[in-house]
Parts: sequence; structure tokens; C-alpha cells
Amino acid sequence: MILIKQIYSIRHFAIFFALALSVILFTPNYSHANDVRILIVDDKLKSVPELNDLRRIGNVNGKLLFRGTEYSGKLEVFKSSKGLFVVNELPLEEYIKGVVKVEVAENWPLEALKAQAVAARTYAIFNIENTNNGIYHMTSSTLSQLFKGIKSDPDIEEAVNSTRGEIMTYNGKAINALYHSTSGGKTELPEEVFGRSYPYLRSVKAECTTSPLYVWERRIPKADLKKALGNERIDRVEIRSHTKTGRVKELAVLEDDSNMTISAAELRKKLGWRRLPSTWFEVVNKDNTVIFSGKGYGHGVGMCQWSAMEMANRGANYKEILSTFYPGTTIELHENR
Repeated sequence: MILIKQIYSIRHFAIFFALALSVILFTPNYSHANDVRILIVDDKLKSVPELNDLRRIGNVNGKLLFRGTEYSGKLEVFKSSKGLFVVNELPLEEYIKGVVKVEVAENWPLEALKAQAVAARTYAIFNIENTNNGIYHMTSSTLSQLFKGIKSDPDIEEAVNSTRGEIMTYNGKAINALYHSTSGGKTELPEEVFGRSYPYLRSVKAECTTSPLYVWERRIPKADLKKALGNERIDRVEIRSHTKTGRVKELAVLEDDSNMTISAAELRKKLGWRRLPSTWFEVVNKDNTVIFSGKGYGHGVGMCQWSAMEMANRGANYKEILSTFYPGTTIELHENR
């Protein structure tokens, strides 16, 4: 059985156990070849902290409560110069149920849930097999894929159980199954976002008009931009270049006597993913505000979740959905590769 090890940062917030934690002597061989370790971080964290000096100080079977989310199972506690961290170990398929629960909206059709389950499982296996980080393979936030503990849901149970062990492969290897919420009508090329192309990740048409973020507008005060960018003065913001799919690639932040160029992806990171939902937008400068009018939510690469939902409602099965967003891939059982 593949197990998930989940590292939970508890620096800067209170943490409670359902039972008392007793310190247990450190055992060096806590990791196994088929384990995956997930760094649990605050959703607002914009990058993963460096953790180079972890030392395990104990473990316990119990429950962990953080901001209304309960994690249960085997818990391992680590200490570093940056604070305490907790590892939650649980089976892979249970982890996938938790991911699907928070990655999609309520009452989605079964075939869309199946597509999400296979994509999430493939993404996890890809990271297990390709990371060289000895501390973790993924995070619990959108830096990787969301995970907020396990909550029972009959539709998700069916979706995960009916696709148990299935992953997407290309030339016999698990693919980097990237996905996002809302494309805005067309997916993005991976090289435009991550600097690397994949033969199975192309720009495809992806209708998702039912998404609440299919179109959006954000009015951001220049004072907020100054704070996010560390500039004392911002006169206006202009678009400098676009990606091949029409999204914004670079912006110019202009001042009286100087200007800076910043990628649209970096601006999203600095402002916050929800504050600037995507890089597909137009810009209007008005008084002390910059108006961003755009569409879509997320990096735009791989499966559009809201498009998958719409395809399922039109009668597409999960294999048809996945083949649309990951062309040239094969679905097979992980243990049979």
C-alpha cells in the first residue's frame, strides 16, 4: 500500500492534539520507497520554506485540529530552527479523496469527479517519482494541490474507488498532470508559465462559461500595488507582451523617472492568486486605481476543471475528458507499469 506522509507547519499558529503527545526517540528510517510526503502550509504562503535541519522528536496515532480542519492517523512531529512540523501518514487513495473534495465544487457530475481523481493521483505519483527533496514531495496548498483532511462524500468515494490506481502515462511514465480551475476559453502552454514544454500539455479549447470566474474585474488601488511591488511611486501599469495564447506575459510598471518590467505570473504571486485570478486580462489606469478586466482562474495549463464539469454534463466520460486535456496519454494502473 502506498502511504502519504504529510508535513504540517505549525509556526505562528496554535495546534491541538486529540490525545497527549509523548516524545519518542528518533528513528532515522522513517521514510519508505513508496511514501509521499506533503508539506502542509498556510494557503496564503507564496513559496515553500526551506527546511534543511528537521529532526523527528515524536509520533502518535491521533487527531490534529487546525483552523477547523481535522487530520487523523499517524502523526509525526519534527523540529527545525524555523519551528515545529507535523507529519500525517495516510493511504494514497484516502489522500486522493481529500484532494478531490476540495479541488472541485459541490454536486459535480460523477465523470468530472473521476477525471479529477485520475489527474490528482497522477500528479501525486509524478511528484513521488521525480522529486529529489528529502523532506516533502508536495504541499497541501495550490503550490501543489489542495488537501484539507478526509471528509466522507459518497460521490467522491465512488469516483475514487472506481478509478482506483489509475494514472495517466506518456511513454510508460506518469505525466505531470497539471490542472487549474477556469481556462477562460482556451488553455495555456506550459512553457509560457513554467518554462518547460510537455508533449501531452497543449493549448486546447476549453469552454467553461458556468464558472463564477469565467470573466472578472479587479480594481486594485495603486497603494496596494506599491506595497506588493516595493515601489514608492507608481504612475501607471501597461502591458508589454503576450503569450502565444493571448494571455499577458510581461507588464511595465511606470514611474516619473524610471520603470520596471515584471511578468504577469510574478505580479499574480505578489498580489495573491485570488486578488488577480489569472494572467488573461486587459489593463486600464484610472486615477489612483488600476483596473484589471479578465477571464479565467489559475495558471491555465492542463485540465480546466470547470470545462471538465461542463463536458461531463454534456455526456463525456472521464477518459474522454482526460484525453482532451492530456492528448497522447494512456490510462493504466500504477502498479502494473
